[in-house]
Amino acid sequence: MLPTFTDSQLLERALTHRSALNERGSAKKKHSYERLEYLGDAVLELAVSDFLFAKFPTEPEGTLTSYRSALVKTETLAMISTRLELGKMLHMSKGEEQTGGRENKGILADVFEAIVGALYLDQGFPAVVLFLQEVLFPELTIIMKTKSFQDSKSALQEKVQSLGFPTPMYRLVEAIGPDHSKQFTVEVLINGKPGATGSGSSKQQAQQHAAQTALEEFDWGLYNSPSS
Repeated sequence: MLPTFTDSQLLERALTHRSALNERGSAKKKHSYERLEYLGDAVLELAVSDFLFAKFPTEPEGTLTSYRSALVKTETLAMISTRLELGKMLHMSKGEEQTGGRENKGILADVFEAIVGALYLDQGFPAVVLFLQEVLFPELTIIMKTKSFQDSKSALQEKVQSLGFPTPMYRLVEAIGPDHSKQFTVEVLINGKPGATGSGSSKQQAQQHAAQTALEEFDWGLYNSPSS
C-alpha cells in the first residue's frame, strides 16, 4: 500500500495525468505528475543502484546494470502500480480513460516514478528506500529466477535447451492497424507446442514479450523431458 503523505497535495499531483488539467478547467493552478516523474526517475535509479551495490558486493558493473534495468523497466513498474491500484486513483480526462489510460503500462510506470518523487520531497530518501523495500526490491528474486534481466529470447532458449528441447519457434498470429502503427501478436512454440503469446509494435518486440511471458507463466512441469 502507499505510504501516508504529510503533504497531501504532493500525492494528488503525483496522481494527476496531464489530460486532467484542461478538463478540470484549472491548467494554471494544477500540475500533472510529469515534473515529479522526472525527479522520481532519478531517485529510483539511485535507490535501486544503492540496493544492488550493497546486495552484490562482488558482481561486476555490467551484471548490476542488467539487474537494475530489469527492476526499473516499464513492465516491472507498471506491474507494481497495478498491485497498488494506482490506475484507479489517477485523475485523467474521460477521453484518456476511454482509450485505456488507466491500464496503459507507460502511464502506470510514469505514475509510480511520480509517487517516488513525491515521497522523496515529502519525507526524504530513507522513506523512499523503505517503500521500495516493500513493493519493488522483492521482485529481484523473481527476476533472477526467470532470468528476465537477460534478453528474454536468449533466456528462454537457454531454459528450453537445458531441458533437451529444440530452439523455440515464433509464429506470427496477427498484425493489425495501419502501416505506420501496426500491432503484432506472436506465439512462441516450445517443443512444438503453444507456449505463450506476446504483442508489440514490432515483430521483435512481440517475440520478446512472448518469450518473457513464457518464462514467467509457462507450466514447465508438463515438459520435464523431450518425450513429453
